[in-house]
Formats: sequence, structure tokens, C-alpha cells
Amino acid sequence: MKFVSIVMGSKSDYEVMKSCSQTLETFGVKFEMIVSSAHRSPARTAEYVQSAENKGAQVFIAAAGMAAHLAGVLSSKTVKPIIGVPMSASALGGIDALLSTVQMPAGMPVATVAIGKAGAINSAYLAMQILALNDEELAAKLKEDRVTKAKNVEKDSLEIETIIAI
Repeated sequence: MKFVSIVMGSKSDYEVMKSCSQTLETFGVKFEMIVSSAHRSPARTAEYVQSAENKGAQVFIAAAGMAAHLAGVLSSKTVKPIIGVPMSASALGGIDALLSTVQMPAGMPVATVAIGKAGAINSAYLAMQILALNDEELAAKLKEDRVTKAKNVEKDSLEIETIIAI
């Protein structure tokens, strides 16, 4: 079974990352979600990556705040794509997590998305785009989603133009 693995560094990340899982559910993409910390449970994290790969994980999404080393640790344990979601968990508003996630050494790539909810949703879309490289049905769903989004923008524009014309 092919699926997306969502790993959160802390239970507190769930409120943001449920947007990721809900997005995947909307498209019928299978996923599993766990809490495992790069710092507090490094052995669990390493063991999980191997287990998830053996079960069919194709893409890993790592959500972490502050030092945010989770995505880097996942990257060191697999050659599957890693998407990092920086979380706003400190007085720095997530900038610390963003920099920790995006500044990976050469050869240990982590695709990094925006801080917080927008990043959680975009991580789901990016994971699906990766999966869609070998899944024409998912690719078609993603294309239809883009068409729907474009129509919604046109509809919103017409509503505003109508209000302004009055």
C-alpha cells in the first residue's frame, strides 16, 4: 500500500497538521500520522522511518518547531522525498523552524513549505504532486482541483465587480 507519512515533532503540532491530513483525505490519498521527536525520541524516529518505508511510505512530511531538526533526521534515514513544515512554536514565530528546515547540507534535501497551516496544506499538495508522477488518476484530480480554484477566483472577481459597479 502506497501512502504519505506525516511525522510531527509534538502533539501540539496536530492542530495545524490536521489541515494536511484533511487535504489528503479529500483526494483519497492514504496517510498515517505519528508523533516522534528528533530530539526527545531519536531512536523511535529512526525505527519509524524504516518501518514506514517497509509498509509503503512514498513521501514523508515532517512538522516541527523551534530547532526543527525532524525533517533533517528523516532525510538522513531515507532517500524518499521529505517535505518540511516549519511550525510556529516559539517567540520567533516560526522563523527559527523555517531556517532550521530549509538550511540542509548539500545532498540531504528537504523541500520546505510555509510556516503553519498554509504550509501544512501545501505539504499535502506537494506530496500528492510527487505521487501523481506515477498515478494518472491522482494527477487528473489535481488538475481538476486547479480548474475549480480558477473558476472560484473568476466567480469572486465577478461578485466584487458587481459590488463596485453598484
